[in-house]
Amino acid sequence: MSNDHATITEDRPSLPLSLPLKTRISVALLTRVTDASRRSDGTINRRLLGFLDFRSPASPKPVNGVSTSDITVDPDRNLWFRVFSPVDAGATSQLPVIVFFHGGGFNFLSAASKAYDVIGRYYARKLPAVFVSVNYRLSPEHRFPSQYEDGSDVLKFLDSKPEVLPSNADLSKTFLCGDSAGGNIAHHVAVRACQSDPDTLKRVKLVGMISMQPFFGGIERTESETRLVRVPLLSLERTDWCWKAFIPDGDRDHWAINVSGPNAVDLASLERFPDTLVITGGHDPLRDWQKKYYEWLKRCGKEAEMMDYPSACHAFYIFPELQESRELVTEVKRFVTQKAGQ
Repeated sequence: MSNDHATITEDRPSLPLSLPLKTRISVALLTRVTDASRRSDGTINRRLLGFLDFRSPASPKPVNGVSTSDITVDPDRNLWFRVFSPVDAGATSQLPVIVFFHGGGFNFLSAASKAYDVIGRYYARKLPAVFVSVNYRLSPEHRFPSQYEDGSDVLKFLDSKPEVLPSNADLSKTFLCGDSAGGNIAHHVAVRACQSDPDTLKRVKLVGMISMQPFFGGIERTESETRLVRVPLLSLERTDWCWKAFIPDGDRDHWAINVSGPNAVDLASLERFPDTLVITGGHDPLRDWQKKYYEWLKRCGKEAEMMDYPSACHAFYIFPELQESRELVTEVKRFVTQKAGQ
């Protein structure tokens, strides 16, 4: 695709944020639950969180045209993933595989959380694709680099045991995808895959990555972080808490956090790094970091697009009632269709 489709943000100023009542209630509940469960000593009240994190079980019987099953990778780590299989795609139709990492600041939510179960079904049906949603370990109980190790191990597991997926899953057309902290994980899993021996993954071929408002940061306070102080879900206090829970020494210029900063991995040398679609929103305090990421990918000689939604807040895609959420799945389908067809 030509760079004409890669949307640059300066010429798309933020539009007023207007959320339906249903979305405002959901945002308020999610914010209060996560804030209430965070302790001042850097730990999380998992018991409280468990009462309020509504979860959906796997359902072999199709729901909205998609069946689901949970596959265990390592019971000692509680590492597993949920497979979303569209039943109307046809057994003879080879489908791309989307390996997805959920958001939640590395600390919250799971592949079974109701919002992410809805996302998995929606994307599996609309693309269509076999959607693999990873339940990785959470910080602060399991800090950096546990999440990256879990993501890499899931790829190796799929490569060695492709039979756990539907017969029409095409691992030679695998995409990494993640939202917020999951976008951070997807990036680092891609880096690890590129740094490994090419024979490590024989069946799994990474052909693309969808980075939905990825959670990156740094010591610098960007313009979007200082300006967007009263927006849904995110604040400097919340993001700083999440970074400290993830990497206790508090170095926000660590290469895991500031991926394009002074300690960045040499991405230009990684020839197999997948083509990337970066999603941003005009009311996301992390927007400037996400734009830096996109620009860094381009400077490193990587194929990248950036789609900006000027009136969208952080995590807008988990609210199906929002127009931007519906528009995004159309863009993701375009990207996946193009990259899977190359």
